[in-house]
Amino acid sequence: MTPTGRPLSQPIYLDYNATTPVLPEVVDAMLPYLREHFGNPSSAHAFGRRAKEAVESARADVAALLECDAQEVFFTSGGTEANNLAIRGVAEARGDRRQIVTSTIEHPAVEKACAWLEEHGWRITRVGVDAAGRVSMADVQAAVGGEAALVTIMHANNETGVVQPIAEFAKIAHAAGALVHCDAAQSVGKIAVRVNELGVDLLSLVGHKVYAPKGVGALFVRQGTALLPFTRGAGHERGLRPGTENVAAIVGLGVACRRAMRDLDTEAARVRELRDRLWEQLAASVPGLQLNGHAAARLPNTLNVRFPGASGSELLAAAPEVAASTSSACHDGQDQASAVILAMGVSPSEALGSVRLTLGRDTTRDEVDRATDSLARAWRATKRGDPLQPSIPTASTSRRS
Repeated sequence: MTPTGRPLSQPIYLDYNATTPVLPEVVDAMLPYLREHFGNPSSAHAFGRRAKEAVESARADVAALLECDAQEVFFTSGGTEANNLAIRGVAEARGDRRQIVTSTIEHPAVEKACAWLEEHGWRITRVGVDAAGRVSMADVQAAVGGEAALVTIMHANNETGVVQPIAEFAKIAHAAGALVHCDAAQSVGKIAVRVNELGVDLLSLVGHKVYAPKGVGALFVRQGTALLPFTRGAGHERGLRPGTENVAAIVGLGVACRRAMRDLDTEAARVRELRDRLWEQLAASVPGLQLNGHAAARLPNTLNVRFPGASGSELLAAAPEVAASTSSACHDGQDQASAVILAMGVSPSEALGSVRLTLGRDTTRDEVDRATDSLARAWRATKRGDPLQPSIPTASTSRRS
């Protein structure tokens, strides 16, 4: 078994940006709240108080990771809800300002929330990216007008891992009187995400990207930020997010945040070394392989590459030993070029060869070496149309970390 409990017989998992396994310690912490501690946090009796205490303890854990006040953390059902609450909540609260500034590489949870506002009369300004996948500060400066209510730009892209200079965007937005929201679903737990350093007013995070369960997330809302709920109900989460709290999942998120804070630097260094090894070995095995995204300003676990003369989806189908993706898991299943890669100026034919390889806590050096062999063989076979040959053990496949 791997450190997170995954059977070693399974394919090599290189899709951690899609989702992460739940840590055993997270499961252990959750189980009592699925069994004996089943109370409703809104109840005044002992069962309710126990659940309420657990929720507030988890809130403090999330706040510690973000370096904010616990009362600035609001639990949601995930990143999509957190993003919608931030974007639509600001729009409704600041109806006198009818512009939203965003980027062309946002996750659908942000883009579709903005598109909905666009259909209802808001002006949405979408700023492009350069060839390295970074949003230009000059372009943001030009886009933010006096009517801007919100600037919403992701911290790290889910496909390329490219990290944006959010702190600089925040200065530009605040100077124009706009608020700043950041979708940090991919960056939290992989790199330091400190809301005061970033200067953001709102920030979204997701449980299943940090080894917590699916179906839970959180939104940081800086004290004093004007925000209205977009769902209606009772007064849970201080009136911003009605609905009885998912206590067990919230407890799990808190434990996952504690673990992330404890070994953030060491784990980032470990997976960065493995990611760079994977890139170097693939580049040596696949002539003409290209990196998608900035070489340095990206998440330590993320490698997005273009295989020349091949379809990424066909290549992965020919390498069943490797579980990876061609784009965001929220887009996968269609053999078409990624909109994120196209936004970087890559031609559609070249973009089709893109594959996203993302590493995590279970990834070992041996897996990296075996994945290199499998992907290189699949590329040669699909590029030439040759039938796949059985894997032949090499020196690299016998090494273990």
